[in-house]
Amino acid sequence: MEKAVAIKYTQDLPAPLVLAKGRGRIAERLKTIAAENEISILEMPELTEALIELDVGSFIPERFYEILAEILVFVMNQGQ
Repeated sequence: MEKAVAIKYTQDLPAPLVLAKGRGRIAERLKTIAAENEISILEMPELTEALIELDVGSFIPERFYEILAEILVFVMNQGQ
């Protein structure tokens, strides 16, 4: 089953947070919305599997900071 987790991070937040998540049709819709708004989509099944268990609006646990930092650098470099 398709899964998706939307992450938000800005400098004014203490940590990245789960903005939205879903399985099946909701996951497909999240990906469509991201594509329509030119938001980067990264396929990382293992990370998605871990993050989908978190509640929407909750901050990402510290154990994921390193991989999320790498993702942010990758996404920022894509825009250049």
